[in-house]
Amino acid sequence: MNSEKMVKQEKLFWDIAENLSAAVSGKMFGKLCIKVNGKAFASYFQEEMVFKLSGVDHETALKLDGAKLWDTSGKKRPMKEGVQVPFEFKTKWMKLAQSELNYVQSQQK
Repeated sequence: MNSEKMVKQEKLFWDIAENLSAAVSGKMFGKLCIKVNGKAFASYFQEEMVFKLSGVDHETALKLDGAKLWDTSGKKRPMKEGVQVPFEFKTKWMKLAQSELNYVQSQQK
């Protein structure tokens, strides 16, 4: 990771990845992601973060101005659970990541 050429959005992604206990960074669909026990729950795409969310977190995130279902291919086939959240809501990124990390871990027990 070369921080000199990194945009502030990507830097925040890496900061979040490093501060989530039990999580590791990796790749999914060729994109940067954060995983726990091999399961991706957050990604970095188009200078925004994408969260695999469910329930109230999913509904709340989609209501954020500019948030949308994540279309990894750009072919109008978005993922049902993936919500792409604009950098404008960067103050919510860590909370969303932590919430989803907790959810994924609870499902794997």
